[in-house]
Amino acid sequence: MRYFRYALCAALVGTALGAANAADVPAGTLLAEKQEIVRHIKDEPASLDPMKAVGLIEAQVARDLFEGLVNQDARGQIIPGVALSWQTADNQTYIFTLRKDAKWSNGAPVTAQDFVYSWRRLVDPKSLSPFAWFAELAGMENAQQIIAGKMPADTLGVSAINNHTLKVKLSKPVPYFPSLTANFSLFPVPQSVVEKYGNDWTKVGNLVGNGAFKLQDRVVNEKLVLVPNEYYWDHAHTVLTKVTFIPINQEANATKRYQAGDIDITESFPKNLYQKLLKDIPDQVYTPDQLGTYYYAFNTQRAPTNDIRVRKALSYAIDRKIIAEKVLGTGEKPAYHFTPDVTAGYHPVANLLQQQDQDELNAQAKALLHAAGYGPDKPLTLSLLYNTSDNNQKLAIAIASMWKKTLGVDVKMINQEWKTYIDSRNTGNFDVVRASWVGDYNEPSTFLSLLTSTHSGNIAKFNSVDYDNLLNEAGKQTNAKALSEDYNKAEQIIAEQVPIAPIYQFTNGRLIKPWVKGYPITNPEDVAYSQTMYIIKH
Repeated sequence: MRYFRYALCAALVGTALGAANAADVPAGTLLAEKQEIVRHIKDEPASLDPMKAVGLIEAQVARDLFEGLVNQDARGQIIPGVALSWQTADNQTYIFTLRKDAKWSNGAPVTAQDFVYSWRRLVDPKSLSPFAWFAELAGMENAQQIIAGKMPADTLGVSAINNHTLKVKLSKPVPYFPSLTANFSLFPVPQSVVEKYGNDWTKVGNLVGNGAFKLQDRVVNEKLVLVPNEYYWDHAHTVLTKVTFIPINQEANATKRYQAGDIDITESFPKNLYQKLLKDIPDQVYTPDQLGTYYYAFNTQRAPTNDIRVRKALSYAIDRKIIAEKVLGTGEKPAYHFTPDVTAGYHPVANLLQQQDQDELNAQAKALLHAAGYGPDKPLTLSLLYNTSDNNQKLAIAIASMWKKTLGVDVKMINQEWKTYIDSRNTGNFDVVRASWVGDYNEPSTFLSLLTSTHSGNIAKFNSVDYDNLLNEAGKQTNAKALSEDYNKAEQIIAEQVPIAPIYQFTNGRLIKPWVKGYPITNPEDVAYSQTMYIIKH
């Protein structure tokens, strides 16, 4: 998945010492006297307990309060966190060596047993963790049975060999497992504190974490205030003296607060303000690549889209540059592969969609549709399903227009509310359907596995033995080059069989004050630790 994972060829994976994830302040930089930052989050966190977190809102705060086995750098590559190194011989059993200077914010040492306790707690049905499924996705031995209540939590495939050595057993080879441990659901929590305070353990004065910061104050729906954790192993490289998270669930309101000087970093901004913001404050507007793809899925199980020629024609006739630059025009990139370009360990090979200009693609599309038996005397008619959204509707109109102009296709657009749309999608009641996917982890398989025949996310109902076998073999691969080749072969099958038509790659717009430095804007999963940030004199 990332650089560390790619060294997993039956050997010890490299170690990194020192301030691997700390603020990197260039020599000669003039720092502001006041090192305090205000960060916007999109709503009040449901919980500060990593096991109770439900998504990005909680994760942004949890990453400052806790630390997992690994962290991510600005590019999304994994770097040591509590774990200094890790090794595997078969991608199924992993040994993590923990740093001896890792401590909780109360000064107690962080041990391998803390991870055993925390991960068992995650999968225990009594915990009701909304992210218990992540342990199953990660392939932890017995996770599925434990979550289903069929086995006790202490049978989970994790054990402490000693205080600083953690052993993890998986139910199948997962070559990218180390990178999954950066997920907030796998952060450790202090057993003694959790058991002492119960549900109140995350309150101000009770909460004990092992991250670079600790909780100082919290006013629900108003603010969360964090200050440096003096017991953090890399505390010497923390520059900020205070981090305040402000929950605001309206993008427009957050943008107004930003413009008023109340916020230093926003989580987003209204798309309709993009051009104005770009004109007014160009050096503060960012649209970094996100680990996500917007695509159309074709129903491969019924006519007319069960014909590869029809699917190819429809895909070729979509002018992705026009979609990204004109129809959207807010920084998105054309998608020529299912896997986003920013995905760690992915090295895309140009396909026909990139090698030919749109006129050439349109000519091929016309020929393919003619070969499939369609033309002026027998126009192709199909349905295009999408869920209610201004963006989805705008794209559907644009693409239907392209299909009509280039191929003479008559498109019946079907707009449904979310629940009805999901029912239609799941029952295959569509010809073409709008879809999107944001990776659960930063590795190509989070996208490519969706098109395996048994995956619940296989909307197109694509069924290819060759594709399934290829993804199965990739899961056992320990050689980085061979793994990359497998992923490109999978993308080649998608390009040839066209179960889906990738349309554009997501971006994640945000505003950042020019005096804020160290924000990892290039991280595709939007993982941003406050410890890497600092304020320059302004």
